[in-house]
Amino acid sequence: MNDKKHLPAVDRILQQIPELIETHGRQLVTGCVRAELAAAREGIKHGLPLPEENTLLAAIRRRAVEADRANLRPVFNLTGTVLHTNLGRAQLAEEAIAAMVEAARSPCALEYDLASGGRGDRDDLVSGLLAELIANGSPDIAATIVNNNAAAVLLTLNALAQGKEAVVSRGELVEIGGAFRIPDVMRRAQVKLHEIGTTNRTHEKDYAEAIGPKTALLMKIHTSNYVVSGFTATVDEQKVAKIAHAANLPFVVDLGSGTLCDFAAHGLPAEPTPQQALAAGADIVTFSGDKLLGGPQAGLIVGRKDLIAKIKKNPLKRALRVGKTTLAALEATLRLYRDPDRLTQRLPTLRLLTRPLGEINALAERCLPAAQAALGDRATISIAPCSSQIGSGALPVERLPSAALVFRPNAKKPGKFLLALEIAFRGLPTPVIGYIRDDAYHLDLRCLETKDEARFVAQLQQLKF
Repeated sequence: MNDKKHLPAVDRILQQIPELIETHGRQLVTGCVRAELAAAREGIKHGLPLPEENTLLAAIRRRAVEADRANLRPVFNLTGTVLHTNLGRAQLAEEAIAAMVEAARSPCALEYDLASGGRGDRDDLVSGLLAELIANGSPDIAATIVNNNAAAVLLTLNALAQGKEAVVSRGELVEIGGAFRIPDVMRRAQVKLHEIGTTNRTHEKDYAEAIGPKTALLMKIHTSNYVVSGFTATVDEQKVAKIAHAANLPFVVDLGSGTLCDFAAHGLPAEPTPQQALAAGADIVTFSGDKLLGGPQAGLIVGRKDLIAKIKKNPLKRALRVGKTTLAALEATLRLYRDPDRLTQRLPTLRLLTRPLGEINALAERCLPAAQAALGDRATISIAPCSSQIGSGALPVERLPSAALVFRPNAKKPGKFLLALEIAFRGLPTPVIGYIRDDAYHLDLRCLETKDEARFVAQLQQLKF
C-alpha cells in the first residue's frame, strides 16, 4: 500500500490548528501545511516512515512560526564594535523611541504651523534646536535634514556647485562603507572635483592657487575612517575658511560622523564637532545622525541661513527628505543634549562608549558560569581583556578597553567546532553575534547592558550544535 495516500488532507489539518490560523492567518498556515505534506511525501518516496499526526502538526507549527518571523530582528551585538553598521549603528534613547511611537500612532504637526494654522516646514522641527546647540541660537544659522550624510553631501554639492568645481585635498578623498567614494558622489552631484596637494601633504597655497572662474566652493572632509601619519601636512579649517571668504566662496566641511559633545571631557578620544567647524569659519557643515550623535539615520546640514535656503530649494531635497518618525527621534535625541550632565546615562551610544571596565568585568564574571554550563566539557570558557572599537568609520585607530568571554574548544578540529558554535549563537531566540579569532570564539561584553543580562543568560541553555 502507498503510505502517501494515508497523509491527512489539508482541510483536515487546518481544522486541528485554529489557534495557529488565528495567530498567523489562514493563507500563511495553509502554505505551511502544504509544504510540510510535500516534504512528508518526498520522505516517504525515499523510504522514510509515514509521520505521526502529532509530529506532523508540530512541524507545521514550527514552520509557521519561522515563516512569520520578522526579518529585521533584535540581536545581541557582542562583536566589540559599538556602532556596527551591519547591526543598525546607534541604539536610540528611550525618549527617542517614545517620540517615534507617538508620531507613528497619531496625526502630528509635521508640516503644519500650529500658531498660524498654515502650512509649516518640517525642518523647523529641529532647525532652531540645532542652532541652539551648535551656535548658541544664532538667527543666522539654519538646518535641513536628509536621510543620511552621503545624501547631505550630495545635496549640498549639487545645490551650491552644480556645473562648477569643488576644491578638495587629495588626502581627503575618502571612501565610506559599500565602496561609496567622494569623487563618485561629486560626479553624481554634477560637480567637477579639483584635487589639490598630495596624499600626505597639502598647503595653504594649494587652496589659493586652485581658485579660478569655475570654482564654486572649498571643501574639507574629515578623514574619520583612516589616519595618515608620518610626513604629513594639512591646512586647518580656519585658514581654509579665510582663503574661501577672501575669494567670496563658501567653505563646506563634511564631518562624516559628527558629535555635539566634547568626547575628551568624557575620557574618550577627541572628535571634531560642528560647533568647532562653524566657529572656525565653515559656512556649511554636514554630519550623520545615527553615528556618534546617537540618533536615527539622518544627514544633518547646518550653516548659513541663506545657503541652507538655497539647498532646500533644490529638487533633490524632496527626494532625500526624511519622514515624521525620523524627525521625531532626531528631535528627542537633540533635546537630550540640552542636559549634558545626564547625557551619558540617557544616550545609549555615549553610555556604551564610556562604560567602566570594572562594570564589564563584573558582568563577565556573572555570565561565565551559565556559559560554561551550556557548553559543558566541549569548550573551556575564560574571561580575557580585549579592545572594543567605536565603529561606523569613527576614530578608526582608537580602542576602548573591554572584557570578553572566550570559548576555546576541547576538540581535535577546533575550526569546525568554532563555526558550529558561531552558528548556534546566531540561532538563539535573540541571536548573539560574536567573532572568531586566534582559534577561539569571543563575546565582547561592552554592549551587553545590565538590563539585558538575565535574558542573555537564560537563553544560553538553548544552544544547539
